[in-house]
Amino acid sequence: MSSQKESTARTLTVALLVCLVCSVFVAGAAIALKPTQVDNRLLDKQRSILAIAGLGDASMSGKQIKELFANTISAKLVDLETGVFSDAYNPIVFDPLKASKDPKLSSVLPASEDIAGIKRQERFTTVYVVEQDGQVQTLILPVRGYGLWSTLHGFIALKGDLNTVVGMGFYQHAETPGLGGEVDNPKWKGQWPGKTLFDENGDLAVAIVKGGVDPKSPQAEHQVDGLAGATLTSKGVDNLLKFWLGQNGFGPFIANLRAGEA
Repeated sequence: MSSQKESTARTLTVALLVCLVCSVFVAGAAIALKPTQVDNRLLDKQRSILAIAGLGDASMSGKQIKELFANTISAKLVDLETGVFSDAYNPIVFDPLKASKDPKLSSVLPASEDIAGIKRQERFTTVYVVEQDGQVQTLILPVRGYGLWSTLHGFIALKGDLNTVVGMGFYQHAETPGLGGEVDNPKWKGQWPGKTLFDENGDLAVAIVKGGVDPKSPQAEHQVDGLAGATLTSKGVDNLLKFWLGQNGFGPFIANLRAGEA
């Protein structure tokens, strides 16, 4: 073998060894960091739930968030098919998003009903409740749906009357910064508290209005301004709320809970 061929072989061998060492290092780091990543995702979710429910503040440490969440909020499993609480699974560890991909725990939504663009809907999901003396003070419901570029994952919190909004927001999405990403804008999120979901007839009336809400309109108490320059994201948020708060989502559960039959 010529010296040139030997040199090439050595170079390839060294490159291969470096690649193998790097692969082992990266794989090991990924495994080692996975528990931390899972914990951080849970912490972000708990922080979001507390903020939307009007509890705590942005200055809280991770430890304080975990303690406040554990002492204030209860996780409960809801059967979306029957609209009542269920003990079929542990609500603390049950993963609705994973369940939505399992044919045994979910169903395909007809296109005519899938206004949120989620394709499949889980039968069970986890809701979060703040209670006092056995009475619901705040109900936090998970919502999700497709915007312009991504599925938005968030929560809407309701007062004990199950009609008045405490807060609404998203903890995960990939909408365009400065446009659809304005769902994260505190000013826009600040419009939600005090809005009501249902009209005097009990019909779902919440809506996001393109061009802004007319304060003189009798529907103003149910409406929030659309996002400037983000019509499709605004429509997506409007659709996902109508889906999850309607008859195919939490509508039957809210009705049962209000009647004391959940």
